[in-house]
Formats: sequence, structure tokens, C-alpha cells
Amino acid sequence: MSNFTTQLLSGNEAVALGAWQAGCRVGAAYPGTPSSEILPALLECGRRLGGDVYCEWSVNEKVALEVAHGAAIAGARALAAMKHVGLNVAADPFFTIAYTGIEAGLVVVSADDPGLHSSQNEQDNRFYARHAGVPLLEPSDSQEACDFARLAFRLSEEHDLPVMLRLTTRVAHSRAPATFVAERSNREPAGAPINAAKYVMIPANAARRHVRQVEHLRAVAEWAEDAPINRVEDGVGDVGFMTGGLAYQYLREVMPDAPVLRLGLLYPLPERLVRSFAERYARTIVAEEGEPFLHEQVSALGVRAERMPDGLRLGELTVERLRAALAELGLLPAATDPPAAPRSDLPARPPVLCPGCAHRAAFAALRRLGVFVAGDIGCYTLAALEPLAALHTCLAMGAGLNQAHGIAKATGGKRKPVAVIGDSTFTHMGLPGLLNAVYNGGDYVTVILDNRSTAMTGGQDHPGTGRTLMGGEAPAIDFAAVARALGVSLVLQVLEGGADRIESALRQAMEHDGPAVVICSGPCPLRYNVRSEPLKVVSDECQECGRCLDIACPALAWDEVAERPVIDQALCTGCGLCAEECPFGAIARAGEGSAR
Repeated sequence: MSNFTTQLLSGNEAVALGAWQAGCRVGAAYPGTPSSEILPALLECGRRLGGDVYCEWSVNEKVALEVAHGAAIAGARALAAMKHVGLNVAADPFFTIAYTGIEAGLVVVSADDPGLHSSQNEQDNRFYARHAGVPLLEPSDSQEACDFARLAFRLSEEHDLPVMLRLTTRVAHSRAPATFVAERSNREPAGAPINAAKYVMIPANAARRHVRQVEHLRAVAEWAEDAPINRVEDGVGDVGFMTGGLAYQYLREVMPDAPVLRLGLLYPLPERLVRSFAERYARTIVAEEGEPFLHEQVSALGVRAERMPDGLRLGELTVERLRAALAELGLLPAATDPPAAPRSDLPARPPVLCPGCAHRAAFAALRRLGVFVAGDIGCYTLAALEPLAALHTCLAMGAGLNQAHGIAKATGGKRKPVAVIGDSTFTHMGLPGLLNAVYNGGDYVTVILDNRSTAMTGGQDHPGTGRTLMGGEAPAIDFAAVARALGVSLVLQVLEGGADRIESALRQAMEHDGPAVVICSGPCPLRYNVRSEPLKVVSDECQECGRCLDIACPALAWDEVAERPVIDQALCTGCGLCAEECPFGAIARAGEGSAR
């Protein structure tokens, strides 16, 4: 056993390790929680353990999947990683790749987010696998995440299909022991073959490939009947459970002695194994997190099985929620002690923009103007919360531009809306929206918040940072030049400007006839460690109006004893926005004696 190593790994790290072991040569992704750590971990595996591994932050998930598919056509094992809503962006190629197949293994990692920890919905991407017709593996811990990643590449190649490896937040981010051998499979890419019948999806070719796809899925289902990742764990009692993924771990904690059919491959199901297990018990219950995906498949086989109560379709599964659900089904006694109520004497900790965030000035200016702001996905979505309350929609990556266009068309230009989008999101999905506005005579203002970072997901690089995931230098997109090239006639730039300068630019843009772009640039203080001399409230000049608190800076607070605002100089980055907002000049640099 000396060749084996055991480490505490997150599920994301374990997936990366398994992909490295399988000989994955190309990884592509767009960062999105809870999937963001997979690509950097895969790159680190290559650098630390050896092997030819190329990884990139693609501009969006569709691009990432198509890059990975191109590599797989060329005979290189490849992985595309994304969060659950990212697969919506990649759905177009995902469905058709299930027809074309590959030359080398292709694994699509979908990291779902039950409980909405950092997402705009709770969609269950297991349905995507069934809809597209690709095998679905779902690990329940880090060991399985590593093992299933290796298996996914093998299944992909043996059955000429992409394979989905689905994680959820708890598996992706929890650490658990994983035992592995630091050995890597080597497969030299043979180069992309000329095979139009397989890779050119005109209707005649696609129809034939669809037939082959169904045949390959049947072969996977037959393999699954005896596959060790689907196994029966005998137990005590006349109630049997079918489960998989994270729900298995929670079920074992709540019902340690129950008989369980533990499924690692959730689609396609091993029909004979499911039937034989159900026939052994008076009751069969499907325990799963999220939508009744597994239950629907089991029921479609004609197997009588009970499902979890409807309440578990919402939110994240926990041991306590599963225990309560099983009590509702009569399998456990009802809890006699209700869970402790949250303490009411603790201070509220609402999420806010970081101290010194360059976005704060833009939203302070937008709030002053009282305009409708169509928002987007990023740190700046927090501006929707009080006291800023200066962002009014948040739907999907790039949607704010298109919503603003629709609002402007519907209202006939009575009041120009503003669309706000971050720099990484603009490169992800903002370009088509801006082009659409130019083409269709849009009349709204686009604000590009450029902090040179994919800040919300950990500060990853993107086409505007001048760096790639591999660490090399790259051309940094010139947002102003791109906007002009798309046909925007008014493009204004505010470099690290305060709210006054941004407001002036916004007023000019709103008076312009047609689409206009305002670029607000300022580096992310966390990624670039931006700090200057902190500020202080000069008590003799402060009128206790509280206006400085309206910018929602964590460094500002109300001192109940002094009955005035105070600035935590350990948190203050010295951006100066609070001093600009103060109508009495009562905020000064810490080293100055007076604000005036």
C-alpha cells in the first residue's frame, strides 16, 4: 500500500485529481460557484504531479464545452466544468455532442447549488442528462468524486458519449479523505479525423447518430446492472431505500442499519437491479435531494416506490430535514425537541460590497439619479439591497442589457433605463446584447463596471485582465474600443472616479439619443490589495445626518455611545466615497486634523 496516498480533499479537488489520473489534457470552464476550484486544481495537479495539462478560463460555458469537445475530437481527454446555470448557456452544444460523440473521453461537470447559496435558482441538472441522453454519475463524497471522474472518461470512450459528472454544493466544497495513486494514464492525441458523417450534424447525419446514441445508452444501462458503483447494502427491516449522491451520506447517518440500493449512475438506471431490490421489501422509498428525478425514473419502470415529501424539493437537504421527512413517512418518531430558534440579539450581517469596492460609487450615482437599473450577475448584484437599493433586476448573465432594451422599447423613451454589467460578465454574454441594441435602435445606457477581475467567484482572470489561467500574458480587451466597434456612438470612461464624476457621465449619456456606454474603472480592492490612508469622522463637524451610512460600506458604523458614525480604520481602504457623500465635510484622512 506504499504507493497509495490519502489526503483530505474537497469534492472539486478530487474531481480534478481523478481527471488528472485519467490523463485529461484539456480543461475549460467559466468560473461559477460551486464549480470554480476544479480548473485551478486540475492545473495544479499537472504542475505538481506532471503531465501535459492545458486549462483555460473560457469567456462562457458554451465556449468552454465546445473547446473541450474540439480537444476530444482530436483525441485528447477533456473536461468542461461549470455551475448548474452555466449548463443552460452550454445546452446547445451539449445536446448535439450527445449525437456526435467523441474520439477521446469528454466529461461535463455540472456543480448544482441546492439552497441557492450563490445562485439565482435551484435547478436540478440531473434532468439535463436524461433530456440530452448522456450517462449521469453522481458522487457522494470526495473519494467517489475522484473515482467517478476516472470512470467518466472510461465510459465516455467505451460508449462514444459525453458523460455528465454532477456535484452539489456540499460535495463540491466539503473535505473528506480520498485515497489514490499518483499515476496518470497516458493517451497521445491522434489528431482530429475527417469524419463528416459523425461530426457534421446536418439532418441526415444527425438522424443516424441519434440511433447510435440510443444504442450506446442501452449498452451503458446493461453495464450498470453489475457495475460496482451501483450496489446493494443489506440491512435490517422491511423498508428499502434507493438513493445516490449526497442523500446517501445523510440517509446513512439517519438510518444506519437500513437496506439501501446505492446508485452511483443515476441515468440510465439498471432496470433489473432496481426491480430485484424493490421486490425484497414491503416498502421502497427513494431518498434524494431536490426534484424527484430518481423517483420518476423508478416509477416509470413500473416499480412501486414512495418519494420524499414535497417540502424537500425546496432548499438544501440536511440531516435534520431528512429525519423530519422520514418521521412524516412514519419511519422515525417525530422530534420531541423543536430546533432552537435563532438568537435575536446577534447583530445583522447582511451581504454588502467590500470596503473600497469601485462599484459602490457607481451605485451611489445611480441612486441619486433615481433611474431604473437593470442588473446582472456579479458582486454588484448586492447593490439591490438596502441602503443602496440601486439595482432593480437580476435574471441571468448578460440579461440586464436586453431587459433595458425591452423596457426602453415598451415605454417609448419616456425615461431611459440603465443596464449595469461587470467586466467579466460583459465578455461572457454582454457583447451580443450591446450589438442588438445598436442594430435595433436601442435607447438606454450601459454601465460597464470594470474592476479587472471575476470578483464574485474568487478573482479569476478574464479577457480584460491581461492574464490567462495558465499564467501567461494576454491582450486585455479595450471595452471602449469594442463598444465603438459595435457601433455605439457615445462611449464615456470614468477612471477610478467618485460618484460625482460618474453622475456627470451618466447625465451626459442619458441625454444622448441612442445607446450609450459608460465605463467605470477601478481595481477590485481584494484582488489588487488597493489601499490608501484611511479616513475618520471628525466629531466636532459631524451633524449625525447618517448620509455616509447610505453607501453601505462595512467600514462605517453607527456608534451608539457617541451617537454618530464612526469609521473602522482597519477596514477602511481610503477610497474617499464617504467623504464625498458627507454634506458637512466631516470626514477626513486619518492623519489630518480637520475635514475642511
